[in-house]
Amino acid sequence: MRFHDLGLLEPIVRAVAAQGYTTPTPIQEKAIPQIIAGNDVLGCAQTGTGKTGAFALPILHRLAGPIAENGRGPRQDQRPQHNDRFSKGKRNHKGQRPQNIGSSGKPRALVLCPTRELASQILDSFVTYGKHMRLKHTVVYGGVSQHHQVRKLRAGVDVLVATPGRLLDLINQRYIDLSAVEVLVLDEADRMLDMGFIPDIRKVIEQMPSKRQTLLFSATMPKEIRRLADAILRDPITVEAAPEASTADAIAQYVYKIARKDKPTLLTRLLGSHDTGRTLVFSRTKHGADKLVKALRRDGIEAGAIHGNKTQNARMKALQGFKSGKIPVLVATDIASRGIDVDQISHVINFDMPNEPESYIHRIGRTARAGASGIAISFCDHDERGHLKAIERKIRMQLEVLGDHPDLALADAPTHWERKGKKSSRKSTSGSPRKSRGGSRSGHGPARKKSSAPSSGRRR
Repeated sequence: MRFHDLGLLEPIVRAVAAQGYTTPTPIQEKAIPQIIAGNDVLGCAQTGTGKTGAFALPILHRLAGPIAENGRGPRQDQRPQHNDRFSKGKRNHKGQRPQNIGSSGKPRALVLCPTRELASQILDSFVTYGKHMRLKHTVVYGGVSQHHQVRKLRAGVDVLVATPGRLLDLINQRYIDLSAVEVLVLDEADRMLDMGFIPDIRKVIEQMPSKRQTLLFSATMPKEIRRLADAILRDPITVEAAPEASTADAIAQYVYKIARKDKPTLLTRLLGSHDTGRTLVFSRTKHGADKLVKALRRDGIEAGAIHGNKTQNARMKALQGFKSGKIPVLVATDIASRGIDVDQISHVINFDMPNEPESYIHRIGRTARAGASGIAISFCDHDERGHLKAIERKIRMQLEVLGDHPDLALADAPTHWERKGKKSSRKSTSGSPRKSRGGSRSGHGPARKKSSAPSSGRRR
């Protein structure tokens, strides 16, 4: 199936083709026809599956076309016959320029997401795919002055992308009126739950018409998200790109059981002595992320950090450097990482084990995107063994234990793992452990696997 088979307007298909896309991803193929038909949708999809396109494309289609009598989307028999009249700068069949849709100033589509980086990237998608249409888009998020955001809102907007906190603030200041919203999207709902945004989301929804189309996307479906979906969706169609909370088959997953004090040394070795391509490293804390960046730079490895204490300009600069390849290693905290939508990330390294199995799934999902393969490596110290066991139960597999650095206090070394009198049942991993799913052996797995990502160009 190709994009033009999904019933999208010609200007949208043309914009998608200009980006080199001709075939929709599975989540797009399933969701787009349902959204065009006006159905509410509950989507279970991880980052990297094309879910932004899955809701952005049909929303653009809806906003450019006639509204169905039920108010839930354009009817099939009412699609415009003169597609060029929706193109920027084009005239319709009467020689008239198209009306400025949304001239009332009230947004017709609202997309809520957890972080500013993700909000900016969603806005970029609407701008890119709607470039042949006379639609207005803008984004609002915290951490920056609201002056420029308010100015754009006053000029009128069709599509508004927002984080919940700043949106509520502007609503309370009466800069935003949601009474004309036809489509609401909640993207990465599970992460908004983790960040405590659900009460804010409920307040925002109170400002909208009850007669609207609602789309909810989440990588996982905890009970709280299920309850929210039941409350705001009407007879939703469920679409899935992959089994809930699954990890990608294209990701080779490994773990080093290592003393906490030796984690920085191991990280430097993996990044400095092998071509690991574009690498994303996860730290549990903001302070820890900054410390890692300083240590890597001292060892000649160019790295940047992205976390909540960074200014918006600093975060965007680090992210752009990572995308361009100038910064081959990006150290991030979980919350900040939600906006990292970058292709060709060859390695994800969990310097600190995540507290929740779902966070592990989100983290490693940053690699192996768009059909590529990837490698995920976790560093697990004695106090993090419980987190590792919980992750393995969630993903229903055991991570292969690597032990190719025998001079460090590795996996089951008695000096570390048996310090508290708990004898390990595993054999020492300084030798060759069992083969992994992908056939790699210890010492020849993640560090030496050749990556298809651009060379990092880092120096020792």
